Amino acid sequence: MFASCADPSTLEGLSWLLCYLTSGKHILFYISIGTVLTLLVITAPAALAFGFGGAMAARSQFAPLRWIGKAYTSMVRGVPDIIFFLFVPIALDQLFEFIRHKAKCPDWDQPIWQGSDFVVCPAAKLPLSTSEQWVHETYGFFMAVLAFAIVFGAFAANVIYGAMNAVPRAQMETAEAYGMSHRQAFRRILVPQMWVYALPGLSNLWMILIKATPLLFVLGVRDIVYWARELGGSKTSAYEYPHPDWRLYYFLALLAFYLIMTSLSERVLRRISARLSKGQATMAGEQQRKAAA
Repeated sequence: MFASCADPSTLEGLSWLLCYLTSGKHILFYISIGTVLTLLVITAPAALAFGFGGAMAARSQFAPLRWIGKAYTSMVRGVPDIIFFLFVPIALDQLFEFIRHKAKCPDWDQPIWQGSDFVVCPAAKLPLSTSEQWVHETYGFFMAVLAFAIVFGAFAANVIYGAMNAVPRAQMETAEAYGMSHRQAFRRILVPQMWVYALPGLSNLWMILIKATPLLFVLGVRDIVYWARELGGSKTSAYEYPHPDWRLYYFLALLAFYLIMTSLSERVLRRISARLSKGQATMAGEQQRKAAA
């Protein structure tokens, strides 16, 4: 980072520590924090969209769509999450490559599944072998985000489905009696009130999502867990500054990072809950009315 850091063997004390903490590998470590935050920013609304779609499908009057919705909302109940996180990127990656293979290589005369190997033509690979490294990393991150969104979307679908059922049916009937169509009553009556009931479950889901971000390391993305292990270890080729085993300190830093994230999230979620509960016929809304009186 600095010209004075060119020869680590000549450094000692604070100057060594400064150069160590500003080395190229440490910059990647700091950038990986942005990777985690980007995952959260993209995955949260994506999972919410999956969840809302799954809950809508589970409530559908069209039986096949209802079956699909219920299967999606139930898929996370009996299978460990780690299996989904490992299965979804592999399955989707092969699906995308299979579609590209059929479109780009119609004359391919070899079987795609050769024993336990999945073989497609070079033009169908994702990403292409000639692509730059950043393309491979971006694609891996995209697949990780998709896996997170699908898995946490199934959890969100359960929460939203239950929240929709918690809204009193009499309110929908009253809205329809005043001339609203079923769609209008759903959009203007059910959905606004549903969020009040869904927020506690979605809040817990957000906290679980934060704690699940280290699974990026399992999915092959170089996140903060990867760099903490590499930079903290005493035997590694990740940097040119040898030192004892400092993994304890690196993982303590990760502990502080996640505690700060969850603490900030709790404050924001409390404000959102208070905003949504205002004027609602719920316990939180009643407490607000009493406090105002």
